[in-house]
Amino acid sequence: MPHRSRIAHVQLDEKTMVRRRPEVEHERNIAIYDLLEENYFAPHGEFVGPYHLHLSLADNRLMFDVRTPEGTDLMDFGLPLRPFQSIVKDYFLMCESYYSAIKKATPSQIEAIDMGRRGLHNEGSELLREWLGAKVDVDFDTARRLFTLVCVLHIRG
Repeated sequence: MPHRSRIAHVQLDEKTMVRRRPEVEHERNIAIYDLLEENYFAPHGEFVGPYHLHLSLADNRLMFDVRTPEGTDLMDFGLPLRPFQSIVKDYFLMCESYYSAIKKATPSQIEAIDMGRRGLHNEGSELLREWLGAKVDVDFDTARRLFTLVCVLHIRG
């Protein structure tokens, strides 16, 4: 993967964040770590990476602020949240079921719930990848990690 087509730093808008459950913080930290370790992020245009990405929610939009490592603005754009609302809601419900199942369910029940959870996560990742396609090319794994961060941003308390 070319060094120039990657995210080198990611920041979530923390001003609207609340204290999250340890499981959510764990997922967030893993997603950021994995994203920074390996990603493909290529904004359309004559941009040269690596990129610093700031993600936030504003006016029912998922905002992407893409900058150089020195802080120069390269591009910013928003995606509507409406297409993601149902999938994020269903994903949260599956996560709650999964965390509850870990405490009391059989291994086969946990596996079934986890498969459903991963399926919804994949569906959300593909949807995000489609919506990003007009502005930025990302691979599936990058879309998965970004979708996790989108879900974390939705947790408002």
